[in-house]
Amino acid sequence: MTGKCLSLRIAAALFAIAAAGIAHAVQPDEVLADPALEARARALSAELRCMVCQNQSIDDSDAELARDLRVLVRERLAAGDSDAEVMDFVVSRYGEFVLLKPRFNIRNALLWGTPIILLIGGGIFAVVSARSRKRTEAVLSDEEKAELSRVLEEAEK
Repeated sequence: MTGKCLSLRIAAALFAIAAAGIAHAVQPDEVLADPALEARARALSAELRCMVCQNQSIDDSDAELARDLRVLVRERLAAGDSDAEVMDFVVSRYGEFVLLKPRFNIRNALLWGTPIILLIGGGIFAVVSARSRKRTEAVLSDEEKAELSRVLEEAEK
């Protein structure tokens, strides 16, 4: 086998491995005939969580429920729903958890804001603690200083 042929085979193998990593789970029978609708369906599917896998979008998942959701998204788009209407329908049916990037609303504002609140609270606590330590430093009286000196001299002997 020549060096050129071997390098072509290695390149082809590397390309196949790389292509396998980006392959989507969308089956050919799910693909819409209209390329614009299919592009919208892919964009929406990338934002929806597979309820079985939970760390994949429905576009990437091979689970049966993910397939059902992909078909549902495509049916709603083919029926004339806007992207927002499709997302609202899926969220009303499965809850906010189905979104890979949850919407910011009053119900989850505390969840999003807790790290910031904790950082600010921790900073305030550190400043207040440092200031109170400075105020509570004891100043020794002349008698206490003399007693301390005497104790230290005895300890050195």
